[in-house]
Amino acid sequence: MNPGGQVPLETLSLCFVNSLSPQPEPRRRAEEELSRAADSPGFSLSLLHLASSPSADDQVRHAAAVHFKNHLRARWAPAPSDQNPNPNPISPPEKDQIKVLLVGLMLSSPPRVRSQLGEALAVVSAHDFPRSWPGLLPELVSSLRSATDYAAINGLLAAANSIFKRFRTAFSSDNAVRLDLKYCLDGFAAPLLEVFLRTARGIEAAMASAPDAALLRQMFESQHLCCRIFFSLNSVELPEFFEDHMKEWMAEFKAYLSTPYAPPVEADGTVDTVRAAICENLELYMRKNEEEFQAYLGDFVSSVYTLLMTSSPSSSRDHLTVTAIKFLTTVSTSVHHALFGNPEVLPQICQSIVFPNIRVRDEDEELFEMNYVEYIRRDIEGSDADTRRRIACELLKGIAVNYKEQVMAITSEQIQRMLTAYQVNTSENWKEKDCAIYLVVSLAIKKPTGGMEAAYLVNVESFFTSAIVPELQSRDVNAAPMLKAGALKFFTVFRSQIPKQTSILLLPEVIRFLVSESNVVHSYAANCIEKMLLVKDGGQLRYAASDIAPFLLALMTNLFNALRLPDSQENPYVMRCIMRVLAVAEVGHEVAVPCVAGLVSVLSEVCKNPKDPIFNHYLFEAIAALIRRSCEKDQTLVRIFEESLFPALQSMLVNDIAEFWPYAFQIFAQLVEINSPPLSPSYMQLFQVLLSPESWKRPASVPALVRLLSSYLKKVPNELNNEGRLSQVLGIFNNLISTSSTEELGFYVLNTVVENLQYEVLAPYISHVWSALFTRLQARQTMRFVKALIIFMSLVLVKHGTAILVDSVNAIQPNLFRTILEKFWIPNLKQITGFTEVKLTATASTRLLCESPVLLDSSAAELSGKMLDSVVTLLARPEDERVEEELDVPDIGGTIGQSSAFARLHNAGKKDGDPLENIIKDPKQFFVTSLAGLSSVSPGKLPVVIEKYMDATNKVALDELCKIYNCRII
Repeated sequence: MNPGGQVPLETLSLCFVNSLSPQPEPRRRAEEELSRAADSPGFSLSLLHLASSPSADDQVRHAAAVHFKNHLRARWAPAPSDQNPNPNPISPPEKDQIKVLLVGLMLSSPPRVRSQLGEALAVVSAHDFPRSWPGLLPELVSSLRSATDYAAINGLLAAANSIFKRFRTAFSSDNAVRLDLKYCLDGFAAPLLEVFLRTARGIEAAMASAPDAALLRQMFESQHLCCRIFFSLNSVELPEFFEDHMKEWMAEFKAYLSTPYAPPVEADGTVDTVRAAICENLELYMRKNEEEFQAYLGDFVSSVYTLLMTSSPSSSRDHLTVTAIKFLTTVSTSVHHALFGNPEVLPQICQSIVFPNIRVRDEDEELFEMNYVEYIRRDIEGSDADTRRRIACELLKGIAVNYKEQVMAITSEQIQRMLTAYQVNTSENWKEKDCAIYLVVSLAIKKPTGGMEAAYLVNVESFFTSAIVPELQSRDVNAAPMLKAGALKFFTVFRSQIPKQTSILLLPEVIRFLVSESNVVHSYAANCIEKMLLVKDGGQLRYAASDIAPFLLALMTNLFNALRLPDSQENPYVMRCIMRVLAVAEVGHEVAVPCVAGLVSVLSEVCKNPKDPIFNHYLFEAIAALIRRSCEKDQTLVRIFEESLFPALQSMLVNDIAEFWPYAFQIFAQLVEINSPPLSPSYMQLFQVLLSPESWKRPASVPALVRLLSSYLKKVPNELNNEGRLSQVLGIFNNLISTSSTEELGFYVLNTVVENLQYEVLAPYISHVWSALFTRLQARQTMRFVKALIIFMSLVLVKHGTAILVDSVNAIQPNLFRTILEKFWIPNLKQITGFTEVKLTATASTRLLCESPVLLDSSAAELSGKMLDSVVTLLARPEDERVEEELDVPDIGGTIGQSSAFARLHNAGKKDGDPLENIIKDPKQFFVTSLAGLSSVSPGKLPVVIEKYMDATNKVALDELCKIYNCRII
């Protein structure tokens, strides 16, 4: 292709033919050519012409239309990205041509291509409509009024629907949105009603004669699109036009809800899509326009209620059933709830709408068996908001807001009836008990103190004992799996209400279900155990290591066996349970050895094809937890763990499994920290790899590399004297400090070096360190950097003395330290946060006041007074009073272990030490006693400085501190 000119259609067509090839090589070449051609002038027009060319192959046309849509999405209003920092936008003349051609070519194209071009139109309109594309709406309206073919009408309505969708999530307070909406309403509200009424008359006429099924389907699809546009245009507020013409709209809505059509017409579900869209419109009006809508409400409640009474359990009617029940739920919680208050109506709603829709259907059983991931996602992860079971329970909850006693009586009676039916024939009637359990669980409400309670339906402990425990104690873990899953879910939901002793007695039963053949059952068993271990009483974990110790070996054995079951090799619920158990348990040798073998085995398999990032994260958390809970207590396990883990971790680096590098480095850091010097050659070899600049080129790995580097610096600091390693470390620091996203990591490295090395080792490099820091400070004076600099300088002072800090800084430039104090240290000291950081900087500042000639000299009285004032502010004022909001840079999580592309392992975490832990306990006491000592040496000097330079509030605070610690400043 010639990147300098428009792409010939023949060449472009051949590219798409090759892009559809089953052979990878032609496909790759075609994709590369298309990528290169994307920068050619007229490329988007060539795509549009090919997509709309009747002579082109259908597959090629569709591929070109998809590529056209994606090209517009990437190039119409491109934003720079990491992959493409300088995107090449479509030129304005080319954009104008596209706008002129797009609607006409969309209407003349076959359905598959029309759909893609409609989405492309939506992409353009999202950026340009209406201000930069004023001709679009008139063109759509003109075409809509003149069109007689419903394929074209529906194409236009679909385009309008995609354009107006943005109003569904818009805020009424946005003036720009309101202006755009008014423009759309002025141009489209009347034509929309015209099309809707014209099509309604057409449907009536078609039904009066021998109906053309294909035409009817198109007309009902047209009505569905009109209803969706109605929803969009009414989402912000009730427009005047729709209020004036509410009667026409509502009459047609009621007709579609009330009219039963012949089975052949109903069969394909198109009519139900119209009804579902109408129910969504009714629910919208009930929420937003209740006063204007109330005249029609009674009739619609009756129509929707009747429709649901006759609705079949078929999955084809799921969407209609859900939207209809949502409408009734909204009404039930409104001021019009009396529509449900009739003693005859409420039992009918429960018996004919609520309870039938809660029952397990064949579709639910199939999903349970064939797609356990989706079943669990719906059942316990809250994505079931639009399922029949969930929405039926929501209706029951809604009615109970105003009719609690009646709902309680009806539902409790129904639960007992279901349990009795189950007892009559346990094998045949298991769905009755499943439904009863689901009702209790779904209607549970959160208690203010935490946990769940079964609302007003049953006594939790009694129901648990009579209905749930027998299922958990069933010997056959594979029998009635849906019922077992329901019982485990009940245990999980009400885990806080089940007494501790009861739960511990039942734990072995739950452990048995970990090897159930049902993926859902063993996932729920794992989830139950994991959630149980998180229960707290009074802020303390309810279950300790001693509670699970008797079952630990069996528990871990079954968990690893569950990972060998079909389709559960990467089961996140099982791995999360392994992680949680290892984080709680006291892991001895007999459990630790098989656990590390099991985890390494899983890790080896995952490395072959990493698929599930959630499972992978839990896997590495489990490894980190096992190291922390076993090796730190039993040093004999360290060598066993190294022999098991090293080959797997090293293979990740050798085979360049990039997403696992951050995890591997964190695990290596743990292993370094639990070792005793001298480290083995394997560790020292890794140290050399760590110091290589190549290892630091992946941003996602940098926080983990810093963590690993710090572990080495703390464990074997003397190794930095060998082979120029300190120079390499400082080179890493220099690179980190040069970028805002990693500058705090650079300080982390630097602080670790200062904490662990003698000054004699660091002295030859200190000038380089200061030069790098001050150059960065001069270039970009962000609050975050300044705070990190103050903390670092404070650390140098407390580790190596005031003189070394002052003299090494002044060696860069005479009196530079005083400048740093005046411009950065003193004004920003109050911004320091964190207990250790405040203690460190307050101590360093106090020592400067009392030890350094820079502040002790008589000519430095003002500077000394300002420093004194800053220290009092830091120590005496609450953080929210003294710390200003940082507006200079966005907070991207500067602390070690946080990054947008970095996943920190909680169980591999290491608390940073306090460099003053055994030296100074209370920085406030150190401050006032140091001042008192200084004042005793030079009586009368400090009171003058305090009176002249300190803030009045801080004077009072200083007096209070002196009284607390019984010190006098004279």
